[in-house]
Amino acid sequence: MARTTLGQEVLTGGEATAHAMRQIRPDVVPIYPITPQTPIIQTFSRFVADGRVDTVLLQVESEHSAMSAAVGAALAGARTMTATASQGLALMIEVLYIASGLRAPVVMAVGNRALSAPINIHGDHSDGMLARDSGAVQIFAQDAQEAYDLMVMAPRIAEHAAVLLPVLVGQDGFSVTHSAENVSLLRDEEVQDFVGPYEIPYPLLGDRPSSQGLFAMPDSYYELKVRQAQALEAAEQVFADVGRAFALRFGRHIGAVEAYRMDGAERAIVLIGSTAGTAKDAVDALRQRGEKVGLVVVRLYRPFPHQVLAEALGGVERVAVLDRAVSPGTYPPLYSDIRAGYAGPAELRSYVYGLGGRDTAPEDIERVYRDLLVPRTAGIRYLNLMGEDQHGES
Repeated sequence: MARTTLGQEVLTGGEATAHAMRQIRPDVVPIYPITPQTPIIQTFSRFVADGRVDTVLLQVESEHSAMSAAVGAALAGARTMTATASQGLALMIEVLYIASGLRAPVVMAVGNRALSAPINIHGDHSDGMLARDSGAVQIFAQDAQEAYDLMVMAPRIAEHAAVLLPVLVGQDGFSVTHSAENVSLLRDEEVQDFVGPYEIPYPLLGDRPSSQGLFAMPDSYYELKVRQAQALEAAEQVFADVGRAFALRFGRHIGAVEAYRMDGAERAIVLIGSTAGTAKDAVDALRQRGEKVGLVVVRLYRPFPHQVLAEALGGVERVAVLDRAVSPGTYPPLYSDIRAGYAGPAELRSYVYGLGGRDTAPEDIERVYRDLLVPRTAGIRYLNLMGEDQHGES
């Protein structure tokens, strides 16, 4: 097993992502700033200005324009990356659907942040969930190290011949984008060798001309959308293969889900993102007290890893699914995805937490595990509401 790290540096998730971008050496990066994504592009722009990477930075007038430029560049034959957050991703959504439908393998770093209104610049998963039916691959990092590693993996996933779809690498706004920790960087040449050269089957520029963005009648549209859906389904196996290659070469395993202390667990929590660290502390504390609890963290959100998640849950009796987003009028996204595909024995319960950056402490997680001991009817439980009702329920 090769380990080719340069050693650890203290970096924020945003800075770590920018380092990954520098090492990947994208040809084109269309940019438009928005908090909390801005540090990613600021750091990467400094690398370009200092001559550490030869990339064309396109400063455009909006996120919609950034994504439009990214699609054109990627299909023309240039490795293309960009970054955004919140309302910026919302403005990109129209073109993200187009990127997916045109099979443009654009890699996007997302600083996940609450959607307006009211205006809020702090972290939750509302923006990422807005993109969940776009046809793009969606991955969520727990911390700065994962933000870096997943960004290094992303081009190989996006550009795989069976996939050719946009890949969104999310990290929680401020909790990861602006929080500094030790990150083990790989050597530049190792990253470039791992990622490989950019190659798509039919670039618009070159000796294999193709047509893109054509009008599709009912006799072709259906089949094209099915192939797009099949490509996204194929991305689950590609993610696993790239993860294994990354682990074999660099000694760090990145799977679709992470099962933490699930051996013998009777109660479990499933969640996405940076709250995993808080939940792990709570699990450790409860395990020390003899309680059989565990945690499953979802990294690969689209395509959703139903079978892998079911295997991770095993014979757990009760599962709390924690969403950092809401779907007004129905159950929240992560819970709905798990409920739709889960056929195991566990009772699933829905919880919403952390909207707009609301803090979630280890004792809040412990409270969820205790709540799982108490029978209750179906519904959504809202954690950390202000005021007397700390656990509002609908």
